[in-house]
Amino acid sequence: MRNRFVMALLIFVLVGTGCATTSSTSSIHRVGLLVEDTIDDQGWNSKGYQGLLQIQSSLKVDVQFKEEINSLSNAKMAVEEFAQNDVNLVFGHGRIFAEFFTEIKDEYPHIHFVSFNGSVSGDNITSLHFESHSMGFFAGMVAAQMSETDHIGVIAAYSWQPEVAGFVEGVHYQDESIKVSVDYVGDWSNTEKALDIYEGMSKLGADVFYPAGDGFHVQLLEEIKKEGKFAIGFISDQSDLGGSTVLTSTVQHVDALYQLVADRYSKGELESGNLYYDFADGVISLGQFSSQVPDDVQANVNQAIKEYVQTGKLPE
Repeated sequence: MRNRFVMALLIFVLVGTGCATTSSTSSIHRVGLLVEDTIDDQGWNSKGYQGLLQIQSSLKVDVQFKEEINSLSNAKMAVEEFAQNDVNLVFGHGRIFAEFFTEIKDEYPHIHFVSFNGSVSGDNITSLHFESHSMGFFAGMVAAQMSETDHIGVIAAYSWQPEVAGFVEGVHYQDESIKVSVDYVGDWSNTEKALDIYEGMSKLGADVFYPAGDGFHVQLLEEIKKEGKFAIGFISDQSDLGGSTVLTSTVQHVDALYQLVADRYSKGELESGNLYYDFADGVISLGQFSSQVPDDVQANVNQAIKEYVQTGKLPE
């Protein structure tokens, strides 16, 4: 296990809806962050680390950061150390931390625990949810308009990822006749299996791919670029990795959400329970469009997003 400690500053703003009670804490003493793997994945965990870097531009607090916290026992040890160091706001950067924190939270009523994408209830615990279905939908619209073979491949980590269903719906909204092949790696970072799936889909004629796994997406982008096919980036704007190969990206602005949550906590307004965020909250967007995407396609998708922000309804 590697420990990293960062000194930081803190200001934040939150817009969101939730349930249950609000935090009674009016100030942040120290902030702790746990990640399941490493921040060097150029994806989800890296975004969590960027969230801490955003904290550097705000109120003066100490930030304690730990990687490779992938079991309940490791989480318990890390939280105990945080508690001894006067941490009173802990982010667990992933779905598994909802379960871990549910087990731990009652032992530390003075700490507020924040995780992502899980289901939680009770006091001093919050789970943050990106409404990823919508970002997948709009990316699917782009992919459908750019496929020349009418065959698109989705290589995801897990079947519960809402962006996958949204992506398929977006493709078929644009053109019901397009074939969408979907397969799951069963892991965020099993690059070998992800590449095997990609090769199989490519041989069957797929020419646009959505590698929806933050541990294997970079290697897949490299292979897709080498073979002259197209991809949709995942988690962050990946135009810098794939150039014109990356048609656009489904972006979750995790760093902005960290700011939002911490500001609400510092004001004693952070709600316990499950909170949901979407395009209208400024924490989800599509990334930069590739030069390969025609202007009319870009305009069509941007207009659909604008109407979604205004109405809350996806195109039908």
